Amino acid sequence: MSSKSFDPHPGVTSKFADWWVFYQEAIVKHNFSSVIKKVKVNDLFPSNTKKPEENSSPGTRNEGTSDNIRSNDDQLTELNSLPDGGIKWRRIGKILVSSKIIGKGSNGTIIYEGQYDKRPAAAVKRLLRNYHQVAYKEIDKLIASDWAENIVRYYGVEQDDDFVYLALEHCTCSLDDLIRALSDSSNNEFLDDQASMDDYKIKLDYVRDIMQDVNLWSADNYPSPQLLKLMRDVVLGLNQLHDLRLIHRDLKPNNVLITKYPFGAKLSDMGMSTFLPDGRSSLGSHATSCGTKGWRAPEQILHSECRKQAMDLFSLGCVLFFCITGGQHPFGANRKREDNIAQGNLDLFLVNDMPEAYHLLSCLLSHEPESRPKASEVLRHPFFWSSEMRLDFFHDVSDKIKAEEDEKRQKELEDEKPKKNRKMRNKKKKLADEKRKNKLEDEPNFPKVVEDTAPLIFKGTWTKKIHPNIMGDLERFGTYDGTRVKSLLRAVRNKVNHRREVTEEVEGIHGRYPDGLDAYFAEKFPRLLIELYKVAYEFCKNDTDLGKYFLFGELK
Repeated sequence: MSSKSFDPHPGVTSKFADWWVFYQEAIVKHNFSSVIKKVKVNDLFPSNTKKPEENSSPGTRNEGTSDNIRSNDDQLTELNSLPDGGIKWRRIGKILVSSKIIGKGSNGTIIYEGQYDKRPAAAVKRLLRNYHQVAYKEIDKLIASDWAENIVRYYGVEQDDDFVYLALEHCTCSLDDLIRALSDSSNNEFLDDQASMDDYKIKLDYVRDIMQDVNLWSADNYPSPQLLKLMRDVVLGLNQLHDLRLIHRDLKPNNVLITKYPFGAKLSDMGMSTFLPDGRSSLGSHATSCGTKGWRAPEQILHSECRKQAMDLFSLGCVLFFCITGGQHPFGANRKREDNIAQGNLDLFLVNDMPEAYHLLSCLLSHEPESRPKASEVLRHPFFWSSEMRLDFFHDVSDKIKAEEDEKRQKELEDEKPKKNRKMRNKKKKLADEKRKNKLEDEPNFPKVVEDTAPLIFKGTWTKKIHPNIMGDLERFGTYDGTRVKSLLRAVRNKVNHRREVTEEVEGIHGRYPDGLDAYFAEKFPRLLIELYKVAYEFCKNDTDLGKYFLFGELK
């Protein structure tokens, strides 16, 4: 690896860059013991720059950079004095490695239970010495992302004659384990021998036991708040990576790790990730093949392209579908998955009754990379909105429609005012004015396009779908046209505005604000939110009041 591939954190001194060249040369020569022992933190960071430990809570963040890179062959010892149910331990420098395996990767990589320095638990990733460059590429990315809460933290590295050991944040299980353990999809189709299957079942039993208080799906199979939190954490982690101009290149459920305390998700396995050069939106046309079969974007399969962050968004869509459906895949069974992805044979049948999820997944799993939203846009998609935000959106859209209609009506009244000493216009002029007026009425505008969504939101009259007692309560604040979307929105708005005036009887029917009230209208009109969102994005993404619901970029 060339030192040019490293983009130091803003504020570091030139001494840091000089050290980085030395550090990379030491890696190539397998000479880690000499790295940075004489470097002072104040030489690397100017006085007005926060040191790594100042950006974190004590005892929780990375030690920093190369303080943790050591060669300690002389300290390699067998620690039979540390019994733990028959588990043997050995020390390599600051790392204690147990004989308990908690995971396996490619190219002989094994992950053990362990400890690092004074931390009570760590995951120790052991790589063959031949793959030392992979290990240190992963360290580069982990150091760069040390500030990110949704990326697994790096503690330190040691080595012996045969292996390189990475000490990483210890997590409870993978997202793959959690979803399969708590759903009906616990049969792992990749295991073809009985011994491996038995070990896998034991592992899932452990996950069920430790996560027994976790509920991922509601009674109607919709994602629970806990599952939505995990999925949002995955998107946050990806957004944090992309902000660093990193591409993960191997996002899948096994590379998302779960912590129990606090409950959350973090991205892991950064060995395949890579930096985008400054000022570039892709890696060029010579990027190497990457990713895991069944989780790769079509451009990776068809053209071996691992160049753009958009491919991470495709993998994200597969991961979110896996979570929502309890372990299923949007491109079918494993044996057909790659072909289906390459051919665009997408099946979202399992989320047909979840309009927001369906819309988001359709965008993320687009065959065209340019049509996928950014991670930052995914975070603001209605799929992740709270009940309060959904109701606020209806409220604000209703007010926006009323404001535009009032403005139009006022303008028409002003145009109709008789002007003094105005001569009677001739017939030709009148016809021209009428033609212009009709043209303006036919042009798309926000209130008109909102009404065009009516057939998608309700059939016939929406008032017939509302409980009579609720309609009676609503009529205290106005009258409603059961054929108009704007009138339905006004009803939701009035419910939000007058929520403190509702009787116990009526509240018992539609539920309390915000969760109950939102659930009531979502059940009656499941497509109301997503249809209005699409129209509002087209017409109001830069609006003072509605712009807060959107981010930069086009909604695909």
